[in-house]
Amino acid sequence: MERLSLKSWEDCAATLVAVAAGRAPADTVIRGGKVVNVHTREILDGWQVAIAEGRFAYVGPDASHSMGPDTDVIEADGRYLIPGLCDGHMHIESGMLTPAEFAAAVIPHGTTTMFTDPHEIANVLGLEGVRLMHDEALIQPISIFMQMPSCAPSAPGLETTGYEIGPEDVAEAMTWPGIIGLGEMMNFPGVVKGSQQMLAEIAETQKAGKTVGGHYASPDLGPNFHAYAAGGPADDHEGTCEADAIARVRQGMRSMMRLGSAWYDVETQITAVTEKGLDPRNFILCTDDCHSGTLVNDGHMNRVVRHAIASGCDPLIALQMATINTATHFGLERELGSIAPGRRADVILTSDLSELPIEVVFAKGQRIAEDGVITTECPHIDWPAHARDTVRLGKVLSASNFEIPAPHGAAEVEARVIGVVENQAPTKALNRRVAVKQGLIEPENPICQIALVERHRATGDVVNALVEGFGYQGKMAMASTVAHDSHHMIVVGTDRDNMAIAANRLGEVGGGVTVYKDGEEIALVELPIAGLMSDSPASDVAAKAEKMVAAMQSCGCILNNAYMQHSLLALVVIPELRISDLGLVDVTRFELTDLIEETI
Repeated sequence: MERLSLKSWEDCAATLVAVAAGRAPADTVIRGGKVVNVHTREILDGWQVAIAEGRFAYVGPDASHSMGPDTDVIEADGRYLIPGLCDGHMHIESGMLTPAEFAAAVIPHGTTTMFTDPHEIANVLGLEGVRLMHDEALIQPISIFMQMPSCAPSAPGLETTGYEIGPEDVAEAMTWPGIIGLGEMMNFPGVVKGSQQMLAEIAETQKAGKTVGGHYASPDLGPNFHAYAAGGPADDHEGTCEADAIARVRQGMRSMMRLGSAWYDVETQITAVTEKGLDPRNFILCTDDCHSGTLVNDGHMNRVVRHAIASGCDPLIALQMATINTATHFGLERELGSIAPGRRADVILTSDLSELPIEVVFAKGQRIAEDGVITTECPHIDWPAHARDTVRLGKVLSASNFEIPAPHGAAEVEARVIGVVENQAPTKALNRRVAVKQGLIEPENPICQIALVERHRATGDVVNALVEGFGYQGKMAMASTVAHDSHHMIVVGTDRDNMAIAANRLGEVGGGVTVYKDGEEIALVELPIAGLMSDSPASDVAAKAEKMVAAMQSCGCILNNAYMQHSLLALVVIPELRISDLGLVDVTRFELTDLIEETI
């Protein structure tokens, strides 16, 4: 495989110096604009940039001395030159796309660097899956750095994954060229309790001189939080309020504030900067999870920056949070994140710093998008056949597999119910009275059934529970093989026959998302690679995802971007109540719990 590489600074330093001094011509000069300097937080009107070997050589008032007869001179026409945008924490798999197609989707939006944790595919294909993601990422026209997943499973003893990751895997990955650090350390109880495996993974990362990603999904900011900070994570994106953001930066961590398809955690935390006046250098913007529909229709990091500005943040500070702050955090301040000599020539031309229209995008010195249209190629690898054969149900499922027997003689039960919270990752642990009919628990609106179907080892096992908040009505079911992080199959529905049909359908197509209503399929998004991703163009996947969202709404769903909530119902490291292949999980105590609390 040929890597679309950029020369290191060392290999092209002599050329950069010669161009800056006027002894050699630049490849490209951009003039007639206003350079946004994220180091000093100022706008330098009339400054020009000279690019050579894919890097900035000269940034100053007049680049005419760097121009030769073959230099491509680009007129900025009074527009701002801002650094290419960086996503500090995200999961490519959440876009339902391979790295190549994800890159093609975000390039027109000005994203030129991503720091991505492929722990979704690690749960399905193990270290091999991480390597496949890594290899495709390396050949893209933008910079995609991988973090080696830290937690597969995310909570040992509470779920079963397709593969497990250990310290030896982390040590091996740290030698790969595109690995920038350790992915989010989701097993925060393990770190707090001094788990030797978790601390060994962190130690391997720190020995390699790389960054440890954090994930502290708890509102408890007492001794447990301090113990987690002592364990080594350098950042955290699970904060949801101002106090969370402040607590993290006070402990020397970077607060990563996310705006994904369903996570709206910027507005509630950015007040730590805009109102409390904390140093903005320690705050970073990210997306975490964005599905293809958001990427195609709404944007990527440009959307996050605009949202931060709309939430009261100074535009230049918001840009710092999406460029230089991110680069500095990962030890890449001298490599990217700003318009300065020696850095990768990642630059955007925009006519407005608040609305942030992305008019021209350069990455590594090459024009890669203009007026919302990509102008470059995003190469694919050849995904092996076994990566497209990961949904193994073991048997044809029937309605009986989704029955929930009630205790003998019960007319009603007091049950634990997963409560979905709109626009947030945490759930609520609810207690509800649920009717019993003919010996089976029969929930009614607003409660419906949820099932987790084992799909890695063909055991045929199904775990059933209850969920509230989607608003589904009539006879319907929605099934998905995207089920963070174990990625078994989640089926949510109001009718057991529809639930069985939907589950079997995903077994037939090799994974994805499907919605059934009255026994008929009304939406299908095929995700054949690991049951998580498609290598079709983002626009095609987004069109199917839009039909999926419309189908959910036609079944009565009332939540914003409810698919993201659906896909996280098995994430057993975010409170309060989740489902796994081992049963119902109380994530406040990190232990399995019973569905039925009391018989009435």
